[in-house]
Amino acid sequence: MDAGEFKNRTGEFALRVIRLVEALPKGRTGDVLGRQLIRCGTSVGANYRSACRAKSKADFLAKMAIVEEECDEAIYWIELMVQAGLIDERRVSELMKEADEILSMVVASIKTARARKKSAPHNGQQ
Repeated sequence: MDAGEFKNRTGEFALRVIRLVEALPKGRTGDVLGRQLIRCGTSVGANYRSACRAKSKADFLAKMAIVEEECDEAIYWIELMVQAGLIDERRVSELMKEADEILSMVVASIKTARARKKSAPHNGQQ
């Protein structure tokens, strides 16, 4: 999957998160948890786009670490919503699967970038 496809995928993830939050029951708990999920769920794609414009390998790794954290946090909030009885687990199973897949790809990308960083020549030497 190339960067453009992954940007689209994380954008679609954000839209699905928005639709989920809009479907939550109205009330204090739904509002608070929904706000948390909106923030991190939409941040996944936004921070990935930022990582694609990184100025260095270190910058890329730092920004991808944020993507990883935000995606993991989104999973947490969705799980909490299910546990709190705000949303049926079957309704979010595909979204959770997508979040897990995105998280796995981000972690793999970070590992690959770190491995390349370690094997890169230093001080202009080849």
